[in-house]
Amino acid sequence: MSLHYKLSVVQTPELLHTKHIDLPESMTSQTEERYSKSNQSAVLWMEISRWFGEEIRSILTRIKDVGFEEVEELRLRMDQPLLVRTSDKDYFINQEGRVTSPDKAYRVNREDLASTLERMTHSSVYAAEEDLKQGFLTLPGGNRVGVSGEAVLQHGKIQTMKHVSSLNIRISRSMKGRGLKILPLLLADGKVSHTLLISPPRAGKTTLLRELIRLISNGVPQLGLNGQTVGVVDERGELAGMWQGVPTYDLGYRTDVLDGCPKAFGMSMLVRSMAPQVMAMDELGHADDVSALLDALRTGVQILSTAHASSLEEAQNRPVLAQLLNQGVFERLVVLSRQSGPGTIEGVYNLRTGRIL
Repeated sequence: MSLHYKLSVVQTPELLHTKHIDLPESMTSQTEERYSKSNQSAVLWMEISRWFGEEIRSILTRIKDVGFEEVEELRLRMDQPLLVRTSDKDYFINQEGRVTSPDKAYRVNREDLASTLERMTHSSVYAAEEDLKQGFLTLPGGNRVGVSGEAVLQHGKIQTMKHVSSLNIRISRSMKGRGLKILPLLLADGKVSHTLLISPPRAGKTTLLRELIRLISNGVPQLGLNGQTVGVVDERGELAGMWQGVPTYDLGYRTDVLDGCPKAFGMSMLVRSMAPQVMAMDELGHADDVSALLDALRTGVQILSTAHASSLEEAQNRPVLAQLLNQGVFERLVVLSRQSGPGTIEGVYNLRTGRIL
């Protein structure tokens, strides 16, 4: 289940952009815009820094060379340089928060990793074992933290992680507007087709899924789509970013979220309890998910899901996805890439006719 900590929530850039910033007098419009963006970025760096140990926190709050709005990942690796990653470039950061070469960058040490992990688990790594054994933590706001280190096995299964050597903080973003471009291609006779969104990692499939959920839930009158009741099985806590029962992200007026529950159980629970018209979930791919999804289909619910694959051919080589595709479960396939940045739409396919839409 996802971790819900008592530390302050890291708000998304979209929310923080609404903050008022007092600007000095006598500024040109261009100078004013640069000043405003610089201050907004500083606020965002300050917000995210709260999850880190003291030394890293101090460095992040001094970063000015990289705007936070561009950042996709923050990488902490044992005895390696502190790394900030955008969509097209890696930046190594020194002790003063400036971009530098790898050999002059700040070297992450064991205390940095330990203190950061302590903050992210609210001083209780034991309470986070369920997430750690899957290799990730989910922070309030939907930001996911990848964790690697020494796996502790029991009877051949991972029980937890110790001697953590790497943390990968993936910054979650919204993508309002992108979903409206492809939603018309996913509709048939006024309802949503069974749709699978696929992409390699960091290509925006979760962000696009979140946007589609919101549109379908609220309805889009100009497309002839009435608002639908949407059930979301948010196993990893990334879609809604729930914090004490309140979603960080706007998933629409008619959306019910089951947070931290495995998809195999969550689908049947939502069907019985919330009677959704559309069922949405992220990262389909476990063998246990198939039977639950097929059971949900028998109730008449429409399926909206994502999975890891860079093409239809690659999806067909994954046993679980191949089974669903061969049975004709999905009617539409959306392929995303990073070709022109995260969320690049490579194609939308009608799987019933084989046509590219």
